[in-house]
Amino acid sequence: MNEEYIRYRLEKARESLRDANHLFNLGSWNASMNRLYYAGFYAVSALLIFKEINVKTHDGVKNQFNLHFIKTQVFAAEYGEIFSNLMNLRQKGDYADLYDFYREDIEPFLEPAENLVNKISKYILGQFGVDNRS
Repeated sequence: MNEEYIRYRLEKARESLRDANHLFNLGSWNASMNRLYYAGFYAVSALLIFKEINVKTHDGVKNQFNLHFIKTQVFAAEYGEIFSNLMNLRQKGDYADLYDFYREDIEPFLEPAENLVNKISKYILGQFGVDNRS
């Protein structure tokens, strides 16, 4: 386990959340959704690295998160749903031709994405013996 790299991934997750909120406030809906997904991706990948679960693809990250943390009830099912929804919407926004998000599409995901990142950060940092109140 590489604690420094895990902490780096968690910081990237927080940075992506900040970017998502900033882009949301600017009305850059597709870019905001992209950053929300990556916030979750960085947090989930930090969790997998922490548990020494190797993955090579984004689908692998989602599948291993669900297998090792959702099905085992380490985290509530809602966190698996949040991450899956963010992934599906990011792919739609990034790759679907002539598809644009709007404020009402993004706004419902701001808080859940933050909750996902915070929950994972608290879990990992708690294992490191660190109080995560940020």
